[in-house]
Amino acid sequence: MNKSSRQGPDWNKIFSALERWREDLSADNSNNTSGSGIQTGPSVSTVAENYRREPWAVLVSTIISLRTKDEVTITSSRRLLQKAGTPELLCAMKEAAIEKLIYPAGFYRNKAASLKKIAGILIEKHGGKVPSSMEELLLLPGVGRKTANLVLNEAFDIDAICVDIHVHRISNRYGWLAAKTPEETEMILRQILPRKYWKRINYLLVLYGQKLCRPVSPFCSICVICKYCQRNGVKKSR
Repeated sequence: MNKSSRQGPDWNKIFSALERWREDLSADNSNNTSGSGIQTGPSVSTVAENYRREPWAVLVSTIISLRTKDEVTITSSRRLLQKAGTPELLCAMKEAAIEKLIYPAGFYRNKAASLKKIAGILIEKHGGKVPSSMEELLLLPGVGRKTANLVLNEAFDIDAICVDIHVHRISNRYGWLAAKTPEETEMILRQILPRKYWKRINYLLVLYGQKLCRPVSPFCSICVICKYCQRNGVKKSR
């Protein structure tokens, strides 16, 4: 175990390195002349920016994003929101029409059913508005802590730690904590992570987990924060 791990993570240096990595990736994308483009942000963050962080758009894209590739989330969310930009418009649609618009998102039938139920609840209990509290969001169909935290973060600019598989894997791999579930990881991070980084950790680590710190055979040789990593569970790397 290295000195930094005994003292605890050097969060300022870790996040500075991650921010620089992301900036470099964005610059590479801007200079890309092949026309292929490289996504430099999580799908829900991209939708949130495109829709000026409108809570309904963020909630819809977050529901669609579960177990769905980023590019599919972005295009499916755009198609649906063009037809159903408010809970009232979505509630008036038939479930089959919603399914068609969000296909091929994973579990698109279940998500269509959840979205229609959510729209009805928002109209009946919240005046057509998305609630801004964890407790109320968790009462909506298909909404768990990860989804609720992401909505609070992206739509309401509320400090929240959204822990998905990437944040959970990287946090444990680096030795910042030891947790068996994403929910447990979230609770520990709430205790050890400075609040100023709560909203950024998901945004940075999702992309980092997709590009470099992959589940199997991560790219340790080009990792920008490798000096802070204990490589827990890493049997093979590149």
